[in-house]
Amino acid sequence: MKVDVLVAEIGSTTTVVNAFKDLNTDNPVFWAQGQAPTSVLDGDVRIGLQGAIDDLCKKMHIESLEYDDMLATSSAAGGLKMTVHGLVYDMTAKAAKEAALGAGGIIHYITAGKLRRTDLAKIKEIKPNLILIAGGVDYGERDTALDNAEKIRGLGLNTPIIYAGNIENQEEMKLIFDEESGQKLYNVENVYPKIDDLNVEPCRKVIQDAFEEHIIHAPGMEHVRDMVSGPIIPTPGAVMECTKLLYDCLGDLMVLDVGGATTDLHSVATESDKIARIMIAPEPKAKRTVEGDLGVYVNRMKVIESIGEEQMQKDCEKMGIDLEKTLESYVAIPKTEDEFKLVERLTKEAVLKAVERHAGTIRYIYGPSGRSTVAEGKDLTQVKYIVGTGGALTRLPHRVELMQEIAKHNESGMMLFPTEHARILVDNDYIMASLGVLSKKYREAAIRLLEKSLDFAFPEKKEQEIAVNAKFMADVDRELAEAEAKQEEYRKHIEECEAMGYDMSAFKEEETIGGASAEELEAVRKAALAEADEKAAMRQGGGIKGKWAAQTENGGQYMGDCTHDCKHCTRRNCPNRVE
Repeated sequence: MKVDVLVAEIGSTTTVVNAFKDLNTDNPVFWAQGQAPTSVLDGDVRIGLQGAIDDLCKKMHIESLEYDDMLATSSAAGGLKMTVHGLVYDMTAKAAKEAALGAGGIIHYITAGKLRRTDLAKIKEIKPNLILIAGGVDYGERDTALDNAEKIRGLGLNTPIIYAGNIENQEEMKLIFDEESGQKLYNVENVYPKIDDLNVEPCRKVIQDAFEEHIIHAPGMEHVRDMVSGPIIPTPGAVMECTKLLYDCLGDLMVLDVGGATTDLHSVATESDKIARIMIAPEPKAKRTVEGDLGVYVNRMKVIESIGEEQMQKDCEKMGIDLEKTLESYVAIPKTEDEFKLVERLTKEAVLKAVERHAGTIRYIYGPSGRSTVAEGKDLTQVKYIVGTGGALTRLPHRVELMQEIAKHNESGMMLFPTEHARILVDNDYIMASLGVLSKKYREAAIRLLEKSLDFAFPEKKEQEIAVNAKFMADVDRELAEAEAKQEEYRKHIEECEAMGYDMSAFKEEETIGGASAEELEAVRKAALAEADEKAAMRQGGGIKGKWAAQTENGGQYMGDCTHDCKHCTRRNCPNRVE
């Protein structure tokens, strides 16, 4: 039997192969899937790969399998261990972290500022596969990144370095990480080139390139590289690629992947206009978070701890299951009804906690002018689709209901969660990672296969943005209304005083730049709007002509209502003033 493409997902514990046919037609087919234990410990990952292919052949009742192309994703060899070192945690360090996570890296350590001896000891203990150094906006601070680079070189590690900081340091980095250092250097564009500007995509690409070089160090992986016709990318990075592909088809969305060891959350979304106005720090459009304590098998006890043992006992009593007894026979793939109920409860907690950590929040700041509202973190209020993938959210009976709980979890209204308008979709074939790598070469086929797996026909155009339906937005609107009301009250008070004969010119708002009055500005605005080309209209205009444009004979400004009573005049800066 022959297929077009075979995609191998070589994980730390399991290797899965997915076979695809008719990719160059309007009706591509996900043909079959096979799996087997990954054989890293056996000294050659090809053993597990061949086992997965044999399993596929057995399921499809064929003797052998041939293919035109083979693609692969991998998290074998423990994944891509990374350490990240920036200047300020909320700025360059955060930007570097987002770049690493989006590329599929597993971050083991993050530092901000100059490295200390304890930091260096930690890096040496971790033995990362890749070190990311950032720090300083372009043409800004330089010394911290250079100092950190010198210290990292002094560790004597044979670890590739990615530098994604101030571009002025790139030549210096080449001198530090020279051939004698034994460390390969990747100079890449700054992840934080200027204040409030994230630039993570160039760094993500380089991380994936570095990963492909690293992954061959897994036993037998160099032979798999010879078998593969395209790049080998990290499995989480492949899911992110698929998420971006879905964004192109559907608009703002998030993808949840609940696994036995971790829960990954990928989102591609832009913030709403209202949230953008009060956001205090930028967030990447494409974001990934990895929750290493939210696995429903390996880390089940940590999830139970998150729920609370007392609450967990109450929930189990309601479900009619014995918690201790069920945990004794607990396996990776549930078989009994009690095990399914327990896994669903753990999955619900993992989903809600992962979204809670991924999403941003609204908070209040109190200052001299009173209370103001600010937003920080990722805005998910515009998410139109929530997609479930991974073993739990593709196989559990109540997977859709579990994801519907997300909108209900935002009781305070202060979390930037998806609303109840978000549609729930499920990766029924469990092939999102495979389609992420497949999309690099067969984009249209990957889109068609996604439609089949999600059981959802993609619209031709992105849907209209949904309205933000959150309690806190009432506070934002109220504050704006209060500010406008105060301004109107102040204006009426000035008018009343003027009607009584008082000179209130000193209490009026400052003239706008150019000296235009409100009426003159409104006239200019209307004239500009009447033109199809706003810029052309401005070029054709004769400039702003206000009461300040006319000049007196002695070069001073004509004051219009000047009384020439300089002794009692409030215009202290009048050029015609006579003391």
